[in-house]
Amino acid sequence: MNPVIKKDWYMHALLMQHINALVPLTKEEETWITEAFHQKTLKRRQFLVQEGDPCRYLSFITNGCLRSYFTNDKGQEYIVQFGIEGWWLNDNESFLFNTPSQFNIEALEATTLLQIDRPGLDMLYQNVPTLERFFRILYQRSFIMLQKRVIATMSQTAEQRYQEFSARYPEIANRVPQYQLAAYLGMTAEFLSKIRHGMTPKKA
Repeated sequence: MNPVIKKDWYMHALLMQHINALVPLTKEEETWITEAFHQKTLKRRQFLVQEGDPCRYLSFITNGCLRSYFTNDKGQEYIVQFGIEGWWLNDNESFLFNTPSQFNIEALEATTLLQIDRPGLDMLYQNVPTLERFFRILYQRSFIMLQKRVIATMSQTAEQRYQEFSARYPEIANRVPQYQLAAYLGMTAEFLSKIRHGMTPKKA
């Protein structure tokens, strides 16, 4: 088998596994989805989306790691989300309403994705109605996780936020640069280093 075809088959198999975990698909529906999603590759530090540009595709990560962030007027970065294999990472508002993206989405590693544009997704909704239920469940879960993050930011100590994140997402905690993880958790890289080495004051 051609290595490119084999790699492409494996990527689509990951997507099918991901979708079937939430909603059952028939073989015909899997074929529709496979033909609608197309592969994209990014080099390390290459942007998937840049702030101000529309997010034209929904992207499913099959290999690699990305971050979504925005920058304030002073140039300070605020990381909104990380994404690894088996995750989606997009600006959903920009994709759904064709508005300028509020975020930059950047590859932290060489990354491969499967993508679909809005017309392609609308076509899939007609041919695979189950897919609408899949995305409804996906967005509901995303909203719940966002609520939990807001509550954690308002009520937990820095140590608690780090411990909870590293317990829930150990691969990300050990995979992304420490200063970026610190930015996501709302602390300095120096303070995160102290937490990791058990050097923080008990009341910090």
